[in-house]
Amino acid sequence: MPTVTRWFVKLSFIYLVLALLIGVGLVAQGLGWIGGRMALLSPVYFHFFMVGWVTQFIFGVANWMLPNYSAQAPRGRESLIWGTLVTVNAGLILRALAEPFMGQGGIWGWMLVLSALLQWTGVMLFIINTWPRVRPRRLGG
Repeated sequence: MPTVTRWFVKLSFIYLVLALLIGVGLVAQGLGWIGGRMALLSPVYFHFFMVGWVTQFIFGVANWMLPNYSAQAPRGRESLIWGTLVTVNAGLILRALAEPFMGQGGIWGWMLVLSALLQWTGVMLFIINTWPRVRPRRLGG
């Protein structure tokens, strides 16, 4: 299994645990068991679950399992897939930092925009690198 794939999968497990911990907190607050402002983390819960866990797991497994690009570069340009890993995770972390403060104005809104742009960039890098690997099966050879 390629190193970058292991990073995607392991990070996806970390985001799964974090998302579920936030989810427990959201339910506990909804039941009145804890006070505080857990509801502000609802978008973070969603992004950690869908982008951090699901999307990164898919990216890692797809990078590993899809047909080779070529004999010289079986998984395409390695710099693009590492760029995907870095930008998606930077966007997720930035979102987790900015989201709870969204209603306060100032730099928080811009941090949220930057986090979305980082995640979008990561997805685009993944698509650019992976697109050529999705091709019809060659019959008879």
